Order: sequence, then C-alpha cells, then structure tokens
Amino acid sequence: MWDTSKDYRLKVAEKAVEQFIRVVEGSNLRGSWNKKQVRLIAKNMNPDIQTMYYSYVSPQELAKTPQMDNLLKSVDDIIENLGGEDYSKKFLGELNREEREKLDLPLSRMKFFFNTIRGLPDRLMLGEIDDPVIGVDIKVGELVSVSKHPDTDTLMVCNVNIGKRAITVITNDTSVKDNDKVAVALLPPSVFMGISSEGMFLGAGEGVLKDVEGEIGSLPQHVDVAAFNETRNLVDQFLKD
Repeated sequence: MWDTSKDYRLKVAEKAVEQFIRVVEGSNLRGSWNKKQVRLIAKNMNPDIQTMYYSYVSPQELAKTPQMDNLLKSVDDIIENLGGEDYSKKFLGELNREEREKLDLPLSRMKFFFNTIRGLPDRLMLGEIDDPVIGVDIKVGELVSVSKHPDTDTLMVCNVNIGKRAITVITNDTSVKDNDKVAVALLPPSVFMGISSEGMFLGAGEGVLKDVEGEIGSLPQHVDVAAFNETRNLVDQFLKD
C-alpha cells in the first residue's frame, strides 16, 4: 500500500497553495480582480489535498480522484477571478518600472502554484516514487535567448521554451547559449539581484547538461542521477521553510 501521507507531490502542492494565499493577501495587485473570491477558492483547496493525503491509494488512482478534479477546477476558477490567463500582463500594466520589479517575485510564485497543481496528475501517473524531485515538474527545455544579467557578469538570464510556455531561468554557467537543449526543474522561484528565476537547469560537475534527450516540454530521458541532487535539496528546503 502506497503511503499517500508522505507523497512529495502532495506535500509540494499543499505548500504551493499556502504560498499562493500569502501572495494574494500580501501583494499590492492592482486592477479589476476578485481578491475575496480568489482567497476563498484557494483556501478551499486544502480539504481536497487532505483527503488525498489519507486516501492510501496508488498515485495513479490519486490522479483520477474527484479531489484531483476539484483542484484543477479551482485553479481555473482562480485564474478566471484574477481576470483570465493573461492576468499577469494586466497587473503589470497598472504599474511603473519600480513597482513592476517588486511584483516580479509574487507573480512568479503565482505561476509556480498554477503549474504545480496543473502538473500534479502527470506527476502522480509516474507511480510510486519516494523522492523530493517528484514534487516538481522537470522538463526538457530549449534556450530561446541568453543575455548577461544587467547587474553582474557572473550570471546569465535565459528565456527557456518548455513547450506550452516560456520561463526565465538564471544560471551561473556562462557557457549556455541560444538553442541549447537542457533539462530544467520548475522550482519555487528565487530572486537573483532583482530578477526572478522560475527554475534551475540540471547539471552535475561540469555545468548545465546540454543536448538533453526528449521532446521539448516532456520529461528528460537518460539523465544521470547525480544531476537531480540540487533539485532534491531545494525541494526539501521549500518544504521546511
């Protein structure tokens, strides 16, 4: 019997909901949106996650439960109450440059929440895996553009195509270049000198893994186990914070 109460996918989902609620309550999101309803829907996601925690069924069965359906619908309802899928553009359009920079991290955390819940069924379908790395999506990505961080020569700002959307990843590997095919973990966002990074490239020893096998947006193939070590540590830290 699979111990669902210790499933890292559910732990990360629960933490992502908590973080999202804090963002909604604490950020100065201007414009026309229903803050009260967004907060209520998010808080009402917790009972479904708790039910999944103590269901003690296989991960594949969890992915097909009414509770999983409820979580996915809640995400759709939240986005609707935020003003639609382009909610972030609407929020940023209300602000000046300095204000937009302050809102960068909160919006990245909102995206992490949406991605974490929407990707949960696919991660559950991977089966019984007792490893923190299963709590987040890990995808094959292609570097669309690479530039130096405006405030330091030791970091690169990368625009990464992961299939359905593009994300920003900051890396200290200055050898990365356009069209590199990489493996990226979609981690809780971090800020590097004023710019939010929505993930981290997998690598081990000699920098970022290049020429990763797999379709863009899919799970990378034939990646050395050691390449997941830092992702594992960061997911563990996210759950402890």
